Amino acid sequence: MHKWIFYALSVLAATIAAHESTGLFLLLLIVLVFCLYKRFSFLYCTSVILVGLLSFLYFSYEISKLHQPLELPATLTWTDEYKINGAKLRGFMKDSGGRNVYVTYEFKNEDEKTRFESIPLVGMKFEVMGVFKEPEPPAHQYGFNMKSYLKSKGSLGILEISDWVYLRATSSISQKISYQRYYLIQHIENTFPSSLIAETQSLLIGFQENVDSEMTRAYQKLGITHLFAISGLHIAIVSLIVFQGLLRTGVRRELATILLIVVLPIYGVLAGGAPSVWRAVLVVEFILLTQKFKKLSMDDALAISFIFFVFLEPWSIYQVGFQLSYLATVSLIYSSNLLNRFKSWLVQSFLITFVCQLIVYPLLLYHFYELSLSSLIANIVFVPLFSFIILPINIVLLIVSFLPGQIVNILFIIYEPLRESLSQFILWVQTIPHQMWIPGKPSLVLIVMAYISVFCAFYIMDKGAKLWKYCLVLFVPILLLQIHNNWNNQMKISFVSVGQGDCILVELPNREEIYLIDTGGLLRFEQEEWKKTKEPYEVGRQVVVPYLKGKGIHRIDKLIITHADSDHVEGAEEILKEIEVSEIHISPNSYNKDVMAELILEANLRGIPIIEQMAGYSWIVNQFSFQYLWPTDTNYEGNNDSLVLYVTNGGFQALFTGDLEAAGEEQLVRHYPQLKNITVLKAGHHGSKTSSSEVFVQKLLPQITIFSTGKNNRYGHPSKEVVERFQLYNLKTLNTAEDGTIEISVNKEGIVVFTSNSSD
Repeated sequence: MHKWIFYALSVLAATIAAHESTGLFLLLLIVLVFCLYKRFSFLYCTSVILVGLLSFLYFSYEISKLHQPLELPATLTWTDEYKINGAKLRGFMKDSGGRNVYVTYEFKNEDEKTRFESIPLVGMKFEVMGVFKEPEPPAHQYGFNMKSYLKSKGSLGILEISDWVYLRATSSISQKISYQRYYLIQHIENTFPSSLIAETQSLLIGFQENVDSEMTRAYQKLGITHLFAISGLHIAIVSLIVFQGLLRTGVRRELATILLIVVLPIYGVLAGGAPSVWRAVLVVEFILLTQKFKKLSMDDALAISFIFFVFLEPWSIYQVGFQLSYLATVSLIYSSNLLNRFKSWLVQSFLITFVCQLIVYPLLLYHFYELSLSSLIANIVFVPLFSFIILPINIVLLIVSFLPGQIVNILFIIYEPLRESLSQFILWVQTIPHQMWIPGKPSLVLIVMAYISVFCAFYIMDKGAKLWKYCLVLFVPILLLQIHNNWNNQMKISFVSVGQGDCILVELPNREEIYLIDTGGLLRFEQEEWKKTKEPYEVGRQVVVPYLKGKGIHRIDKLIITHADSDHVEGAEEILKEIEVSEIHISPNSYNKDVMAELILEANLRGIPIIEQMAGYSWIVNQFSFQYLWPTDTNYEGNNDSLVLYVTNGGFQALFTGDLEAAGEEQLVRHYPQLKNITVLKAGHHGSKTSSSEVFVQKLLPQITIFSTGKNNRYGHPSKEVVERFQLYNLKTLNTAEDGTIEISVNKEGIVVFTSNSSD
C-alpha cells in the first residue's frame, strides 16, 4: 500500500489549520500536488482532500471546547499527570466533559502533604473551588513558555485551587493500570538501592521524577537522553521478551500474538503514556493485527498510528516528544535502503544515529538551541549497551524483587557497583569540552532551509551520489545557522529578567566580544523541611543559560560580578558549567564572602582567572571604550563597593551601577564631573529609595533607565518616590518586572528598545 502517509499529512495540515489559522489549510494543496506528481488515482486524491476537510471540522470542534468557560465550583478528576514538590501539588485534572485543566494546590500543613503522597490520586474526584490565573509570560523569548505548554496539553488554563472536597474515586481499566504504576514506583523506591531507583523507574515505567539533574545534563551533552525515554526499540525489546517468554512456556504462537496485542496497550498506560510509547505500541499493534489479514508495511503502520494519536489528542502535535519521536522513526523507515547497503553493524549503527540526528537537528535547535556533537559516537556505544544489557538487567531485577529470599539483594551487590562505575564514566566523559554546538534558536526561514537541505540530502543519498555532494547540500544551511546570530553591526545591551536580581548582557557589534554583568540569583530564606522542593530553583541554569544559548552564545569574554550579593552572583556557578568564560572580574576583596565560594571553586576547577578590578582600569574594543569608575579602594564593605562600569562610543554613554547607593552615587558624580546626559542607566540597587538620589538623577538625566526587579518583590522595588523622581524630570524608565527582558540596540542614529512583553 504505502499510501497512508498522505492521509497522515492531510490530517497534519488539518490540525495545524484548526489550531492556528484557516489559511494554513492551503498546506493541504502541497499534499495534493505531491499526490498528483506521484500519479495517484483521482479517487485516492479526492479521498486525501476529503479526509483533510473532515479532520479540520472535527479538530475545530474539539478545540472550540477549550474556549468554553469552566463554571466553579466544578467536579474535576485527577489524571496520572501530577507532581508533588515541596508544598505544592501541580498537575492535570479533567472536567466532566473530558477537558484538561492544569491545577495548582498549596498544602495547608505537613500532614496533608503526607496524606496525598501516600495514595495514588489518579481517578479521584473532587469538587474544587478556586480562581483561574493567566500564565506568567516567559522571562525572555527563549524561556519556558507556560502558555505554549498548556496549549500542547489541550488545557483550559491554570486553576489555583483554594479549597476542595473529596467526592469519590472512579473505577476504570486505565485507572486500575495507573494504580499499579503508582505501586510499582513505590515498590522500586522501597526495594532498590538509591543509586538504581531513578534508572529502573525511567526505563521500565517511564517515571523520571527521581532522575538527578546532573546526570540528565550529562546524557544531554552526550546526546543519549532518549535512552531514558521508552522508545520504539525499547518497546520492540519488551515485546520480544514477552513473546519469546510465552513461546518458551508452551503457549502457541497464535495465542502468544493475541496476548501480546492485549498486553502492549496495558504496558503503554503502565509506562506513563508518553508520545514515544504510544507511537511504538500502536505501530506494533497495527502490524500484529494485520498479520492475519493483509500484511501492513511499517510506514503505513506509523502513519495510521499518527492519525489515531492526533484524533485522540489534536494538540499533541505541539509536544516536543511527539514531534521528535515520529520524525526519527520516519527517517529510519525511509532510509532503510541506505542502511541495508552496509553489512557491518558498526557502520549501520553510525548511519542509524546519523540519519535520526539529521532529520531532527533543525527541530532540536528550534526547541533547545544546541546539539550534541558527540552523539554520533556515544550512541554507537550506549544504545546497544542500554538496549541489550541494562534494560534486560532491570527487567530481571524488577521481577526478582518480587520473589522471596535474598536473591535480589545478591544481584544488587553484583550490579550496583558496575552501574555506578558506568555513571561515573558518563559524568567524566561529559566534561570533555566543545561537545555542544550552540548556534542559537533559528528563524522559521532557516528551519525551512535546513529541512529542504535534509530532504535533498536523503534523496541524493538514496540515489548513491558521492559523499561530497550531500555534504555540500547540508553544509550551506549549517553554515548559515552558525553565523546568523553574528550578523549584526550594532551593539546590543540586554537586561535579562531574572526576578529580584541583576543580569546584563553586552554584545559588541558582530560579537567581537561579549560581556555578562552579574548573573542573577535568589535570596534564600529558611523554611520548614517539608516545604523544600526536591531541587532548588536556579536562576543561572533555568533563566540565564537558556537566554545565552537561545542567542547562540557559547563564550563570554568577561564575566563581571559587581559585588558579593546572592541576587547578583548566585547564578554564576551554573553559567560556568554551561558557557565558556575567559575571565572573571570582581570587586576588590569581595571574594572572601561566603556567597562567592561556589563561583570561585568552579572557576578554579576550570582554570578561569579571577581578577579584582577597581576605578581606573579601562579597555577599548573597536571604538567602544570601557572603564571602571568605582570602587576607588580595596576595602570591601558591600553595595557601595559595587563595580561601576562606564561605556562610551561617540555620543552614546551607558552606566551600570550594580547596587551603588546614594552615598556612592554622590561621590561618583564628584569624582567624574563629565558624567551627564547618560543614554542608558542601570538604576542602582533595583530602584531602592537608598539609591538614585536627587543629585545623581539631576546630574545624569539618563535617556532611559532600567530597574531590574522581581514581580511583586517583598522590598517594594522600585521605590515609588524613586520612580516619581525620574518622572519629575520626564525621564523614561522600564522595569524588568513589568516589561520582561529588555533589549537595547545601539546604532549611529540612537537606540531602539525591545521588551519580551511588548515592544517600542
